[in-house]
Amino acid sequence: MSEDSQWLLDWPVSGGARVGRAELKTSPEDFRVTELLWPEREDDVAAPGPVEVSGDGEHLCLRLEKTGDNTEYVARELAALEGCRSFDVGFCGLKDRHAVTVQWFSLYRPGQEADDQALMAEVGQRWPVRAAVRHSRKLRRGDHQANGFEIVLRNVTGQRELVEAGLARLASQGAPNYFGPQRFGFQGANLDRALQIDPSRLNRKRGRAGRSASKNVLYFSAARSWLFNQVLAERVSNRTWTEVLPGEPEPSGAGPTGPLWGDGGTLASGEQEALERGVVDACPELTRLFQSTRMKPERRPLVARPGEFKWQWLDTTTLRIQFVLSPGQYATTVLGDLFELEDLSLSRDNK
Repeated sequence: MSEDSQWLLDWPVSGGARVGRAELKTSPEDFRVTELLWPEREDDVAAPGPVEVSGDGEHLCLRLEKTGDNTEYVARELAALEGCRSFDVGFCGLKDRHAVTVQWFSLYRPGQEADDQALMAEVGQRWPVRAAVRHSRKLRRGDHQANGFEIVLRNVTGQRELVEAGLARLASQGAPNYFGPQRFGFQGANLDRALQIDPSRLNRKRGRAGRSASKNVLYFSAARSWLFNQVLAERVSNRTWTEVLPGEPEPSGAGPTGPLWGDGGTLASGEQEALERGVVDACPELTRLFQSTRMKPERRPLVARPGEFKWQWLDTTTLRIQFVLSPGQYATTVLGDLFELEDLSLSRDNK
C-alpha cells in the first residue's frame, strides 16, 4: 500500500446497515466469559465451598475466575507460584482482561498430588479457584469446546422493533465470522509492519531472536486474517456468505468457508477459487508474504453461529445478551454485526 493509504478495518454487515449504537464494557462485570472445556463437568462456577481435585494425570488443571488480568499474565504468575518453566503452564485461549472471565490453566506437576491442595490455596489468594482436575496432558490452544458469553450493552439506541428483528436474525442466521479489528493493531499498524517482513525469515528457528521472530509471526497472522476478512466482505456484499459455492474444498455440514492464505494461496477450486484469488490479488504487497513460506493454506468458517442465543431488556436502553461461540469466534464481531459498538475499556486504557 502507498504511504497515504489506510487499511480498511470496518467490513460490511449482514443486514446492510447497523440498527443502532451501544456501549460495551462499561465495567468488567458487563462482559463475562466462561470457557467450556469439559461440559459434562461444568458445574455452577460460582458455587461456594472448598474445591477438591478429581481425576489423575501429570497435569493439574485449575479453573480460575479473573478480573483485570490477561491470560498470559496469569500464566506467568502461575509459573512463578509453582516454580516451574513458563512452558509448563498451558491454557486454551486468550481472554480479555477487561472482563470477568472463567478459564482453565494446566500446570505440569508429576508426582506432586499430595501438594495440590496447598498450591490451590496459594493460587486462591490471587484468583478464585472454581474447579480442579488432574489430566493426562497439557492444555493447548483450541482445546476448549466453546466459550459462553453474558454481555450487558448500555445506552442502546435504535428503533426497538429493528433491534429485536436484528437479534432474532443473529439467533437464526449468525453473523459474518470476521476477525476482530484488535488483531490488526491501532489503525492497522500490524499490517504496516507485515509489509516490512522478510518472508524467508519466517521459516527460520527463533534462536536468539525469539522475540523478534514472535512479532513477525504476529504480523504475518494479521496479514492472513485481513485477507480472509476481505474475501468474507466480498461474500457478504454479494450475499453468498451463508452459501456453499462450487469449488468449496471438502464441503460438509459445517457450511461455507473462506481462505486462510498460505503457500499456494487457497484450497478452493473453480468458481470459489476465482473469487478468492480475485479479491486477494488486489493486495499484492501482502500476498508476497506467502510466496516463500511453508505455511499451508487453511480454511475458516464464514459464519459465526451463536448457540443458546437469548436476550433480555433490563430497562429501555440496557440489553443483556447471552450466547455460546466456538473457539476462534469473537463475541464483539457477532454484536458488531448489529450495533455500532463503543468499547469503553479502550478509553480507560488511554487515560
